[in-house]
Amino acid sequence: MSQTNRTQLVIVGGGPAGMMLGLLMVRAGVHVVVLEKHGDFLRDFRGDTVHPSTLEVMYELGLLEDFLKRPHSELREMSGYIGGVGVTIADFSRVPTHCKFIALMPQWDFLDFLAGHAKRYPNFHLMMETEATSLIEDGGRIAGVIAESQEGRLELRADLVVACDGRNSLMRDQARLPLIEFGVPIDVLWMKLSKDKSDSPTTLGRMAAGLIFVTLDRGDYWQCALVISKGGAERLRSEGLDAFRQAIVKVAPPFANRVGEITDWDQVKLLTVKVNRLREWCKPGLLCIGDAAHAMSPIGGIGINLAIQDAVATANILAPVIARGAPSLDDLKRVQQRREFPTKATQRLQTIMQDRVMTRVLALKRDPKPPLPVKLLNRFRFLRQIPARLVGLGFRPEHVHSPVAAEPMAAKPIAAE
Repeated sequence: MSQTNRTQLVIVGGGPAGMMLGLLMVRAGVHVVVLEKHGDFLRDFRGDTVHPSTLEVMYELGLLEDFLKRPHSELREMSGYIGGVGVTIADFSRVPTHCKFIALMPQWDFLDFLAGHAKRYPNFHLMMETEATSLIEDGGRIAGVIAESQEGRLELRADLVVACDGRNSLMRDQARLPLIEFGVPIDVLWMKLSKDKSDSPTTLGRMAAGLIFVTLDRGDYWQCALVISKGGAERLRSEGLDAFRQAIVKVAPPFANRVGEITDWDQVKLLTVKVNRLREWCKPGLLCIGDAAHAMSPIGGIGINLAIQDAVATANILAPVIARGAPSLDDLKRVQQRREFPTKATQRLQTIMQDRVMTRVLALKRDPKPPLPVKLLNRFRFLRQIPARLVGLGFRPEHVHSPVAAEPMAAKPIAAE
């Protein structure tokens, strides 16, 4: 069966950008439909770092106290080992936000929290297991999407479609928006390892000759990442699991008693790292934000928080406009103009880290030594505020200025045409 419905805003993708934008827009009185192709948010090896900039958004929405009741851990410093030498490189104690830490929380909990609060508004509709498959074009303007659900084909007409469907965005591809790709020299292998009482809660990264290992606290286990040279996954698999486990022990000796937990390659997931951005983020009736507009490197765990900042800026700019009718192309371009600088600056910083640090470490035959900038950060605590601010806030942190509907919305179903 096929249905045709109409709403004001269709958001394709229920990730961080999509769910935050949905919450902000319904709060402003806009009728919103979010399409999420999966049946739940339970997908592992996603970004779990909720940075101070995002926590500040939660505070501005009045949701911070409830949010922090969810199980999480708090990272107040960033430290690691370079060639066996312990270093501390970031201190969040003076970041000018209410929360002076990074909250480590499984992304499914974060998304579930946003969805739960958005569902309190009768003008919010979250459609799970519903995949947007194509755009509807009418008179040179994107006028909605075609979606497939368990109930059949759905045609959703809207004043605006926002693509938040990730780094492999189908909506972006269908709109034929030009994408700029940047060469990336690394990939990442993700896995889980159990925790030990002696493990340091602040140690994020370890570097040894040809190896980079990252650990993120998931409460009762570590989410671990082994950074490898681009395309190196097949070589590692060909060498066998035992060699893989020994590589982890070489860079992270404290895990020697746990690497045996990896018994099958199915436990190791490959993240193909991409860094790209759209030349144009929009066309009439369509806007791309988050990973759909700019795929980020996993360095610093910045991607989820940059996507949240995109959503806040989009709501600030477009909520008052869409309340009156379909936004113009110039309205949509204002979002790109607002968010393009922090995107470019962040990608530039990540590219420098990839090319000048990670690539060199992965090529080394002997253990690296801490470079001078790291030595200075380790010695002088006040200098650690610089990387803490870059990671925790980014280049242009956004604040919630989108309106709040004057009165609670009366329940209103999506109107059938």
